Amino acid sequence: MTGGMTPEASRGLTGREILTSFPGLGTEVAPTEGSAHLKQCDLLKLSRRQKQLCRREPGLAETLRDAAHLGLLECQFQCQQERWNCSLEGRTGLLKRGFKETAFLYAVSAAALTHALARACSAGRMERCTCDDSPGLESRQAWQWGVCGDNLKYSTKFLNNFLGPKRGSKDLRARADAHNTYVGIKAVKSGLRTTCKCHGVSGSCAVRTCWKQLSPFRETGRVLKLRYDSAVKVSSATNEALGHLELWAPAKPGGSAKGLAPRPIDLVYMEDSPSFCRPSKYSPGTAGRVCSRETSCSSLCCGRGYDTQSRLVAFSCHCQVQWCCYVECQQCMQQELVYTCKR
Repeated sequence: MTGGMTPEASRGLTGREILTSFPGLGTEVAPTEGSAHLKQCDLLKLSRRQKQLCRREPGLAETLRDAAHLGLLECQFQCQQERWNCSLEGRTGLLKRGFKETAFLYAVSAAALTHALARACSAGRMERCTCDDSPGLESRQAWQWGVCGDNLKYSTKFLNNFLGPKRGSKDLRARADAHNTYVGIKAVKSGLRTTCKCHGVSGSCAVRTCWKQLSPFRETGRVLKLRYDSAVKVSSATNEALGHLELWAPAKPGGSAKGLAPRPIDLVYMEDSPSFCRPSKYSPGTAGRVCSRETSCSSLCCGRGYDTQSRLVAFSCHCQVQWCCYVECQQCMQQELVYTCKR
């Protein structure tokens, strides 16, 4: 996984081309308090309408920045062994194309915002929302026991309002973007679980408190990466009854003459991706990238081969549990082979 995140990389993932909901992180500022919140909203790359919503929601600006950070890091982690490794620094033109990489960005960005908003509500960082209030859950008792459910209901409702109306129904790219955004939101919803805790004498379940909890975002990222690997190329067809465009996957040989509509869980794209092997306006290329000789060097290095280097690395060894209560380890050194793609 790529180390720290540069401001440029943040702006790449969160520029207005993608969703419009994701702000550039801009200047680092202190957590929002009072009028400082309004200033944070003005610094973010938002539409006029979104800035108005931001200014009315104390805590939202910080949550948007957290979501951008979460989405970028997860994108980099999931694509670290791909030719395109979510590197957008100075190459945001990819966001204007219909590649499956663009589809993945829309999905992971929407998922990160949905996740971050739900968690911000349960953490008490948003003034207009609090714990999950799903029917059947004892929310007040959850507060009493110090447990607060992630408010996915508020998160998805706010996100739909924040993104605003979609572009015209005759815009194929807009329909694909909206579809991929929904795939990201759905991936977060599918990870929502009901967690319960028993309270009573000697661990009996005389009183049981339940709440809604999101799965770790790494699991959501893994689901979306699987959707990326099996993304469906689509074209458009006019629905004469409804009078607007619909997404259709091209017919396969021997299959339906018209093809099939993509499933709600499928990521969709319209253009074949470039190879990403050499530097271009979409990618820095793969030269110098670290790869795994067993699993990724062949594809990642695009047939150019790879260099092998040896280096010493430190690791903990001969660990023993000491009474009481810690583990004591020695530091050992070992040689490690590192493989990098040739230029």
